[in-house]
Amino acid sequence: MTQKPYELLVPEYSSTQSYYDTWESRIGYYTLLGGTRHFGYYEPGTLWPFPLSTALRRMEDHLYESLDLPAGSKVLDAGCGVGHVALHLAHKGLNVQAIDITPNHARWAQQEVERQGMQDKVHAQWGDYHNLEFDSQSFDGVYTMETLVHSSDPAKAVSEIYRVLKPGGHIVFHEYDHIDASKPPPGCPPDLVEAVVRVNTLSGMPGNQLFERGVLQRVMEEQGFVDITSRDLTENMRPLMRLFYVIGYFPYLLICLLGLQAWFVNTEGGVQGYRALRRGYWRYMVLTARKPGKLDGGEVDGVRQRKGV
Repeated sequence: MTQKPYELLVPEYSSTQSYYDTWESRIGYYTLLGGTRHFGYYEPGTLWPFPLSTALRRMEDHLYESLDLPAGSKVLDAGCGVGHVALHLAHKGLNVQAIDITPNHARWAQQEVERQGMQDKVHAQWGDYHNLEFDSQSFDGVYTMETLVHSSDPAKAVSEIYRVLKPGGHIVFHEYDHIDASKPPPGCPPDLVEAVVRVNTLSGMPGNQLFERGVLQRVMEEQGFVDITSRDLTENMRPLMRLFYVIGYFPYLLICLLGLQAWFVNTEGGVQGYRALRRGYWRYMVLTARKPGKLDGGEVDGVRQRKGV
């Protein structure tokens, strides 16, 4: 397998890579989340969101439990960020191959792996989940933690995930979905929908724009996955989204006054994202499924495997 150079900037993902490389993203993610690139998990109704690190690890625990794989299983982190999720799961006994489309993320993740002395459990490298450079049936599990939103072709990405997964293998997708943008809920201001679309564009999230309710589930079904389940964790991540709103509200007023929204996409995303959440425009969903068959190499369980996979 050929390692891509870290300086590579893939044209079709330039907006995603540029977004994570902006000073606002770098400062914001490290100042608030310690570098982690996902939401935290809270008990519904929680008002005090601190410490944030505890909530972030709880969300990773939820993913680990959803994978439902024994220690020693080989899993693919399809969009690892700086490696926090991969390392957390590795400390719980999984062997993790981590990839990310952003060169800096892949480099920083591998540096953190080496700093923690976890090279025997985790390896991070540049990779594209639309074109995975792994053999078919290589992994016991595959997961995404809020990264399919960056996909330009979710069906292709899910097809590749299906290909590299062993029969009986498990997948877990932590992703967002939303209602039809052309049919906003009653009382939803037009500027709110416009802001959400702008955030999706500037942060390189074409997948998020596509993920109307039920779309990702249908993609999973079409690619051959079975036993698909979904769970709404919106109330569990709401406290952190509310914190982003509180922190960003007054700076965002000034940003709008000066017409600088394009330069502060995270601030706009925090404020407008929480407004949209309160109005029921979008949700935080966890989808699980498996590839037909048995992980122990037994007979396929009555569902015909796709040819060559």
